[in-house]
Amino acid sequence: MYLKKLVSMNTRLKVVHNPVRQYSRNIVKLLSERGMLHTVFPRETVPSLIKKLESKSRGVYAGFDPTADSLHIGNLAVIIALIHAQRSGHVPIALIGGGTGRVGDPSGKSVERPALNLEVLNRNILGLKTDLENIFDNHRKYFWTSNSGDLKDVVMVNNEDWYKDMNILDFLGDVGRHFRLGTMISRQAVKSRLDSDEGISLTEFTYQTLQAYDWLKLFKDVDCLVQVGGNDQMGNISAGQELVSRVLDQQVFGVTIPLMVSETGDKFGKSAGTPVWLNWAKTSPFQVYQYMLRRPDSELDRLLKTFTFLPLGEIENTLRKHSGKPEARYGQEKLAENLTLLLHGERGLSIAQKSTNILFKQSVEELASLSVEETREIFQQADYIQKLYQPGVCILDFALSIGCFKTERDALRIICAGGFYLNNNRMKNPEEVIVHGTHILRNNISLVRVGKKNYYVVEWT
Repeated sequence: MYLKKLVSMNTRLKVVHNPVRQYSRNIVKLLSERGMLHTVFPRETVPSLIKKLESKSRGVYAGFDPTADSLHIGNLAVIIALIHAQRSGHVPIALIGGGTGRVGDPSGKSVERPALNLEVLNRNILGLKTDLENIFDNHRKYFWTSNSGDLKDVVMVNNEDWYKDMNILDFLGDVGRHFRLGTMISRQAVKSRLDSDEGISLTEFTYQTLQAYDWLKLFKDVDCLVQVGGNDQMGNISAGQELVSRVLDQQVFGVTIPLMVSETGDKFGKSAGTPVWLNWAKTSPFQVYQYMLRRPDSELDRLLKTFTFLPLGEIENTLRKHSGKPEARYGQEKLAENLTLLLHGERGLSIAQKSTNILFKQSVEELASLSVEETREIFQQADYIQKLYQPGVCILDFALSIGCFKTERDALRIICAGGFYLNNNRMKNPEEVIVHGTHILRNNISLVRVGKKNYYVVEWT
């Protein structure tokens, strides 16, 4: 309540030098209105933060450790917070923890992370960089117009660049002296591990000092006023805020975002331990689109505000239209379209929508419009066969020739029982002759399905 009061007291917009910018620089208000604000600290200095944000463009940063070769959807709220800062005229700074990734953040972990070898670490760094570049590029291309003002370019940094040549004695002498052991031990991430049977290693214990130094470095180099992170990062962000204050006698500010959880309380984007990745090769656009289509109505308001850039009024209209006919899943479609476009661009969204129409709406017309590349992209797990067309071939011979069945007896039994589909149509007559226009679509593709899940893509030559 105190925070909301402070935010509301400081919402009067000031005239900025760019006459076409349509957005306030006050990202605190913006994030609060969209339900994306957990905490601002130091809490008593919120008016000072708002004044500094509205006075000129500032650096706003978030860090991402390369623990995997892709970010996942649980990271996306923080990335979108950076983009909101960018839309408000500030400089988004995405820090990849090539150095801190070798140490491991104990936050939210009951056991120490396994050490990564350099080959894996470098591959992960490249993967995260690609994810971030794709998202920022897609935002600029599909969600921003030139008449809204200029967007500051995202600044990508890797903290390995300043740690790789740093002497440990210099770090302890110049940086370590500013940390107090009692404060470090009191951090929740450390305290919970100290109270556990696993304990905490010196390596993990020092993680907060490294993340704190990152902020000090960025403040000196690029005027980084704000660090954004999930609310599980409160301890690490506090350590950085305190370090900058002690070393430079400058006030900087931490902003935390609520952790994304499902209505069941599980971490958002994880199903049976499998994350929804932001990398196309690990989670396809179709899988992202379907994941969002399956979200329950109870999550729609929060997800539309967090994962889209739709104005709040448009979100209200979307929810109102959705509530009139919830079975049509209008709200989920709007969410899926916006998020898939942000992650994977127009091509990814097109493939996701075509896949949905083909697999769930049985659209033969959509199937006939696919290119060979799109067909292979959609049906990645299917067997792909190139086949020379010969007049007079029947369904039975065709099915046997592409390896759908081990024996003719199996083929006859399953076809006659209605378990064989060609272009989403059930084929029950094994003697029916394959012809163009019916069995072979205008794109020279035939999609074969046996049972519910076994697909074969046939390209006719």
